[in-house]
Amino acid sequence: MQAVEFKKRLLNNLGGDWPKPGPLNVTFRKEIPQDGFTIHSLTYDAEPNDPIPALLLIPDGVKADSPAPAIAIWHQHAGQYHLGKSEPAGLDGNPMHHTGAALAREGYVVLCPDALCFEERQDPDKKRKGMTFERFEFLRYVVNGQCLAWKNILDMKRAIDFLVSIPEVDSEKIGCYGHSMGSTHTWLVGPWEERIRCFVANCCLPTYRGIHRNKMLHCFPNFIPGLFEYGDTPDIAALIAPRPLHFNFGKLDTGTPAEDIPWSMERIQKAYREMNAENNHSYYIEEESGHILSDKMWTKTKSFFKKHLK
Repeated sequence: MQAVEFKKRLLNNLGGDWPKPGPLNVTFRKEIPQDGFTIHSLTYDAEPNDPIPALLLIPDGVKADSPAPAIAIWHQHAGQYHLGKSEPAGLDGNPMHHTGAALAREGYVVLCPDALCFEERQDPDKKRKGMTFERFEFLRYVVNGQCLAWKNILDMKRAIDFLVSIPEVDSEKIGCYGHSMGSTHTWLVGPWEERIRCFVANCCLPTYRGIHRNKMLHCFPNFIPGLFEYGDTPDIAALIAPRPLHFNFGKLDTGTPAEDIPWSMERIQKAYREMNAENNHSYYIEEESGHILSDKMWTKTKSFFKKHLK
């Protein structure tokens, strides 16, 4: 199937067009000084009466008259529903994933939002906890003719709306990064958000054929109803071409079986070749690593952003 037709099918299977964006209604809550940057706790609206809590990291010296490139970071899942934006912002969780704080010290403006069902976006009525609330939300969207991926993409588009609205950001230089579920969010949003110029996805590109073969129970955003008839997850990532896209993988990561990686990367590379943009797609497989962000993966991540955003 041609990319244009596949993209139409993908949009239909996700749940159709996203609503016209309304006012962001930004509310700044507090500032948290850090070494080399300041964290601004805030909210902005995804939809009416649906505020997204987020942490905005602004490096020292970055101001309206000296804006900087920006990176949106989509946090991981890991079954840790109490964690979302606070982990990449460096306020909680595993230091391995304090990636937003590290990038802010590199001079990037960084936005870390909560995904639906995580941290401040858990069940407001407290009737459901953790995975049961996430399962409820997934099924709620399905019966409405959409899916959780549709909602995640809408929320991520609003994150970019917010970034381009603030004077400290060079709106021509916006990238995104994610680990695990955040990786899924990275290649999910890519086809629908042209304002993102550069993508790095760490340790997550499960294929439907691999999910079925290994009977994997994966994050809900990976599951788009009816899509497997027309294509697989690498076909979604391929729609990012010709914009720069890099993947990191651990060969021992059972969530992205190593046997599927060459096939997946070839599917994506084919799209880049057809646009004469082969050099904009790259990937790295670490032989003895699993589902982690290793030092070398992080080095490659920073180098990719420096090449395409600085």
